Amino acid sequence: MKIQNYYHFLEPLNKELALIAGELENSIFTSPRTMLTHARVFVENILQFVMKEEKLPVESWITLVERIDTLSGNGYITAEISDALHRVRMLGNQAAHDTRKFRYSEALLSWEAVYLIVRWYSETYGPVEFNFPDYQDPMPQTSESYDISEIEVRLGALEVLLTTSLQEDTKMEVEAVMDDSKERPSYPVPPGFTTIRKIIYKKKELEVPYFLRDAFLLPQRFERSETFLIRLGAEQQARIMSELPNNLEGLSKHVKRFGEKNEEILFGELSNYIEEEKDRRDIMLERPGELLFFYKTDYLIITEEIAAISLTADLFSGFPSLLKQLHEDQIETVGQLPRELVILAKYDNVGLGTVKSLFDQIKTIQENTPATAG
Repeated sequence: MKIQNYYHFLEPLNKELALIAGELENSIFTSPRTMLTHARVFVENILQFVMKEEKLPVESWITLVERIDTLSGNGYITAEISDALHRVRMLGNQAAHDTRKFRYSEALLSWEAVYLIVRWYSETYGPVEFNFPDYQDPMPQTSESYDISEIEVRLGALEVLLTTSLQEDTKMEVEAVMDDSKERPSYPVPPGFTTIRKIIYKKKELEVPYFLRDAFLLPQRFERSETFLIRLGAEQQARIMSELPNNLEGLSKHVKRFGEKNEEILFGELSNYIEEEKDRRDIMLERPGELLFFYKTDYLIITEEIAAISLTADLFSGFPSLLKQLHEDQIETVGQLPRELVILAKYDNVGLGTVKSLFDQIKTIQENTPATAG
């Protein structure tokens, strides 16, 4: 799944600039303050590229206003571009220090100024045959958007890449930029999928996506590590993803009678869990507003008709104890069941086999329920 922002056409010229511009676009209607603050950093990086290209002083201590004045005084930028740069600079400074609420209109003013700056930079230092598109207003996200904390993570990582690239040859030649031997970021991943941290175990590593940063680690989801996670949870360890250490080696020291092998098994099951959750998120994004039941890698779409079915022994056989306990908790219909069905394994004398049987019986009822004409 690719998310294509307005400045995607810059990618052949400078991929990092294209991606940062895309993140700025994502943040306009999510957090004007973030957009304004990072737009300032964005144009400052552009001026660093220009000053390096023109062999002007590029000392890190030079302020943005000094860069603008230096380029203006030497005739490298016009009054229009100088005004645009100062607009982005002043709005960015305000956003970085003022606690007031910033308006979308201010972010849009900065966005227009960024357009003038990027067009000037591309037309001046890009290939002659490059045609810069007309200005386009950003559109508010109609689907799920990035959480502002995720945008901050993405912008920070991309700005580091851009700063690093200043240490290299920065001449905007398409052939050099598109060299496959250099590892460059691709189009932005969908909201929630940005890597927020990494968990390692003996030289192996797992990338944790943003949407799982504080996910509850339900022990029943980890078949071989269930008891290990329960014991760790009792010690306030590993209840949620953010409680896990970056390195799982030594995690077993928090509980008795568990060791290195349990750490290794948990690491492997965490890998499967993350992939399952990514698949589930894709499904939920594709089916917004629908009631979904999950059992491991399988899922069911629950219609209103199925949701209204009573949980009775006449319809569901083989687990009377589970049905009794559900009724005691006032769970009377299919629609009242938890979306994550393995949670039901918490009940007395209920194992994953029983949960799988319930899932399969709901599936059979669904397959045998004819669609009604409206």
